[in-house]
Amino acid sequence: MKSERIVIVALCLLAFVYAKAQDKHAPDLQIADNSFFDPTKKQAEQNEYHFGMEYRLEAGYAQNEQRTRSLSYPQLFLHGVRIGATFDFLLPLHFSLQTGLLYTGTFGKHEQHWRSMTAQTVHTEIVKHQVAEHNLTVPLRVYYVIPLWQKLNLFFYTGPQLHIGLAEKDRLTPDLSDKTAAWLEEIGIPTEDYDRMEIDRTRANIQWGLGGGIEWDCFRLQSGYDFGLNNLARKKDYAPNRYMSEWGWFISFCYRINNK
Repeated sequence: MKSERIVIVALCLLAFVYAKAQDKHAPDLQIADNSFFDPTKKQAEQNEYHFGMEYRLEAGYAQNEQRTRSLSYPQLFLHGVRIGATFDFLLPLHFSLQTGLLYTGTFGKHEQHWRSMTAQTVHTEIVKHQVAEHNLTVPLRVYYVIPLWQKLNLFFYTGPQLHIGLAEKDRLTPDLSDKTAAWLEEIGIPTEDYDRMEIDRTRANIQWGLGGGIEWDCFRLQSGYDFGLNNLARKKDYAPNRYMSEWGWFISFCYRINNK
């Protein structure tokens, strides 16, 4: 009987030690991390968006188009560069709000035709323009990011931006008769080099943009189109119904300079 009691006590001790060892490895159901039961949850948490800010440097190609409703002022395409910095405020559900400051410098050429004051029949004389435009842009965009695979994301954006004209230098090469040149000067049409921002157009250009791109880690490639919303042409006595708007397209490369 004594030996049987010893065996029973030994078995009880082994059972007790085994149970304690299992308690150390098994999670408490009240406090256990959900990822213990769902291995995919930990990966999902790593991809989850968090509140914060992202800072990016941007550089790329820009094309501006000045749209008019006058044969005397044909449409003008300007080509150049776009550089600057942007700031993204991260929001839940993969949304973010972006603003910043960008500089755009573009250059373009076109011809302006005026009726000749010397010809006996209908005839036009030409003024050639070489235009250099300089702008600052303040965007206010809403971004939406779609995670695809690991650090690869797809994103889209929309929102307004304020295009602030700094200068639009117009270098003129007139091919005009004296009478036509005198008539243009009389009605207030420049025949010498001038700044269009000071005479022909307003500086504030309000646009609405749509675009998107792809993102890998801290690198972004994006493109977008901006629709001009307001009339930029200043009213003139000789053309009280003048209209001009400026639209734009760009493609740019962005680099995030801070970690998420």
